[in-house]
Amino acid sequence: MPQRYLLERFQLVPCPRDDVFAFFAKAANLETLTPAFLNFEILTSQPIAIQQGTLIDYKLRLFRIPFHWHTRIDLFEPPWRFADRQIRGPYRHWYHVHEFQDVPGGTQMRDRVEYALPFGFLGRLMHRLIVRRTLERIFDYRYNRLCALFPPHSEVPAGRPSHKTV
Repeated sequence: MPQRYLLERFQLVPCPRDDVFAFFAKAANLETLTPAFLNFEILTSQPIAIQQGTLIDYKLRLFRIPFHWHTRIDLFEPPWRFADRQIRGPYRHWYHVHEFQDVPGGTQMRDRVEYALPFGFLGRLMHRLIVRRTLERIFDYRYNRLCALFPPHSEVPAGRPSHKTV
């Protein structure tokens, strides 16, 4: 059985939940939230109608290695949550749940990514040396982009990123 990992992040976005969910429900915004070093591009014709069962194809490049990534929206419950699952791509397993909750000052977002790598011992070594830090870097970038796109009101603090990777 492959080693499974968990990346969990929380972020306060100082906007109503409906607005934040609508932003995430537009697949094109994923390019906005992805760092340039990944050379990320959505291949599926846009606009993409996000709903349960929607399939999306991407390509990206990491350390000069090209990847194709094929995902499916497994869960779509506006404006509370949605989840995407990798059908084909660089991970042995990838399941990403996005949750949105009303809180004082805006919307509390929670990302929970369960993932596993292929290649047994080599995959575990790559996780320790590269993959974990790269994922944290990607989600740190996303946190900062969301802070820039949804600036806090003067009386509402932006909060700090919270994460747990095991």
